[in-house]
Amino acid sequence: MKLFDRDLSWLSFNYRVLMEAMDKSVPLLERLRFIAIYSSNLDEFFRVRVANIRNIKQIDKKKINKRLDFDAGALLEQIHSEVSHQLEEYGEALQSTIQSLNEAGHCICTHTSEIPAELEPQLLHYFKTKVSAYLRPIHIEKKDELFLDNQAIYLTFKTKTSGSYILKIPTDKLGRFASYKVDSKAYYVFLDDIIRMHLDSLFPGVTADDVHSIKLNKDADLQIDDEFEGNLVRKIEKQIHKRNLGIPSRFLFDVKMNDALLTTLADKLKLSSEDMITGGRYHNLNDFFQINIKDDKLIYRDQPAISVKSLDQTKSIFKCIESQDYLLHFPYQSYDYILQFFNEAAIDSDVTEINVTFYRMAKNSVIAEALISAANNGKKVAVFMEVKARFDEQNNLEWAQKMKAAGVKVLYSLPGLKVHAKVALVKKRDKMYGFFGTGNLNEKTSEIYCDHGLMTINEDMTRELSNVFQHLLTKYTPPPFEKLIVSQFGAYERFLEKIDREIAHAEAGREARIIIKVNNLQEQTLINKLYEASIKGVDVKLIVRSICCLVPNKNLKVKRIVDRYLEHGRIFYFHDDGAQEVYLGSADWMNRNLHRRVEVCFPIQEDGMKQELLSFLKFQWTDDVKGVWLSQKLANKRPKVEKEVRAQVATYEYLLNQYG
Repeated sequence: MKLFDRDLSWLSFNYRVLMEAMDKSVPLLERLRFIAIYSSNLDEFFRVRVANIRNIKQIDKKKINKRLDFDAGALLEQIHSEVSHQLEEYGEALQSTIQSLNEAGHCICTHTSEIPAELEPQLLHYFKTKVSAYLRPIHIEKKDELFLDNQAIYLTFKTKTSGSYILKIPTDKLGRFASYKVDSKAYYVFLDDIIRMHLDSLFPGVTADDVHSIKLNKDADLQIDDEFEGNLVRKIEKQIHKRNLGIPSRFLFDVKMNDALLTTLADKLKLSSEDMITGGRYHNLNDFFQINIKDDKLIYRDQPAISVKSLDQTKSIFKCIESQDYLLHFPYQSYDYILQFFNEAAIDSDVTEINVTFYRMAKNSVIAEALISAANNGKKVAVFMEVKARFDEQNNLEWAQKMKAAGVKVLYSLPGLKVHAKVALVKKRDKMYGFFGTGNLNEKTSEIYCDHGLMTINEDMTRELSNVFQHLLTKYTPPPFEKLIVSQFGAYERFLEKIDREIAHAEAGREARIIIKVNNLQEQTLINKLYEASIKGVDVKLIVRSICCLVPNKNLKVKRIVDRYLEHGRIFYFHDDGAQEVYLGSADWMNRNLHRRVEVCFPIQEDGMKQELLSFLKFQWTDDVKGVWLSQKLANKRPKVEKEVRAQVATYEYLLNQYG
């Protein structure tokens, strides 16, 4: 069965992000945010995926054809072609959004000519007192080789007397924008342009001209051999510092740049023609996140987190969990309840032990601080820290060191595996309390990621969760899991069995239904099984936000939703002749999640909770405002708006009616 390429599918998802930036019904600052997200996503894509494909291309072609069964060169051409088309629309969206912001009294100056004359003295003062200290022009002709920092922005310019220069823009020291007010209007000036305006002061008596912006992306995937013994943490620390040394994956340059200088730069940076991609005047537009405009008319209306009264009124969250399970939905409901779970565990004298998995930690993690307090209070605290979480390695390592210094037992990545499970276990002398989540234990991302979390004392589930932690801590081989679905312990096989069971129901003439909501769908055997199920009469609904390698057909449709919050929760529904099995978890249906990671999926057993989740899935399947159908050509096809169902709004209103 023919499948979509995963990278082209991802580009289709990122285009869906761009669609939000082009949507005039989206508030202006939210459109600017989607422009920044699109830019950031594309940057990471080139730093990781394109770099990997380029590496594969360097392998002998016979090996590629035999082992990988795809043409890396042809794929790169398709990627560059698609990105080129998208960037044209991106430029239009950017120009339109900035123009509309200007009309609303917020001018992001996109050329020095747009900067009011009244600001020139202030900009000169800022340049002389702050900016100039960080400027170190490099004479290009005098260097045999040039070294550019990964993702940094540089200006190139030339002088009539001494040749061409390159200069790093110190956004890491000063930020990207300087903001000022003139009368009632706010102006945001790129640091790039402040430097452009005052370049001549670096060469007294000499004019600097032909000024252009460039940027180099490098391979940012850490090359770590963790299959063998050795200090993994030291390996990762070394590799983090080597990110700047990665091979080039994309060199962005101003289309107006002089050809001779471009050739010189390509030679001194060891770039091939494939590396060279034309760009505009400004790069790294994810820096738009730095613009802090306070205007409620230009953002989505505030949605206060919905309270759970029994949790608000209790002195002990553990007492509440003893009386019932709690299924919470973020960011619609407050993440404070999860913080309270850990804070109470840290000070409760009956708590003897706390076990937690971390994948991406908040920079100022309240949960980590609670665990440090727990260790200081004499409790046995064990943390499994995933130090191979891409681009979060440094932050995770720093927290690991802090916790270790406080007496927390910190264990790191398993050889050849990432631990992606989102779970925690609190042990008292007579009972255990489990937290099972679909998203990271990270209070910052909980504000913008749609996720689910279950707090329970269910004995079967907490016992099996204890076995998961024993495996992580001691390599103990647990007995077969019955309640939990755990990668590395039959998760892949159990999902296949559940699809087969629905097929059997359909063949017997019974109602058969599957609903799968994931971020990514790529695992080929599961995809083929879903095709088989749809052909044999199972009603299969797929809600896939990002990568989807399954090609839709008349029996098998795929819905994609991009809205205010990032859809991140994974939900698995199997009708099972009316028994209605519902699982939540951390696992996408990708090779990496099912075969190279430790993931935990968990059952929702109470009927009320099942119906709640089924309501959410119905909202998403019928979303005709922010939902699109994935076409057989990877296009995002908007449905005809009939009922004006917007899933995230409907979910919030549903929970408000239930708990408000």
